[in-house]
Amino acid sequence: MSNKKQILRRSILLGALILVIGVLTPDLAHAGLEDSLFGLKTRITGVILPLLAVIGIAFGAISFFTGNPRAKEHIIYAILGCVFGFGAQAIVDFISQTVH
Repeated sequence: MSNKKQILRRSILLGALILVIGVLTPDLAHAGLEDSLFGLKTRITGVILPLLAVIGIAFGAISFFTGNPRAKEHIIYAILGCVFGFGAQAIVDFISQTVH
């Protein structure tokens, strides 16, 4: 791989990382640790998980409609990802209520 391609790839990755950090943590500069963690949990479970769930299910559906032989696996993985992802919210809420 040429040096210019490596620099471009690293620049894109750095830009994506900065974007993700900016989306997840805009209010963390003036917040305490507990507020910061609550805000992070809210962003992950309220924005990122639903987005990933829709992308996963859409990928499974496209794979099914195009006749991919592994489409059933893709749909099962997408559903399991949704169950575990949204189940994580319930587990975190349960533990936080138990601790307080």
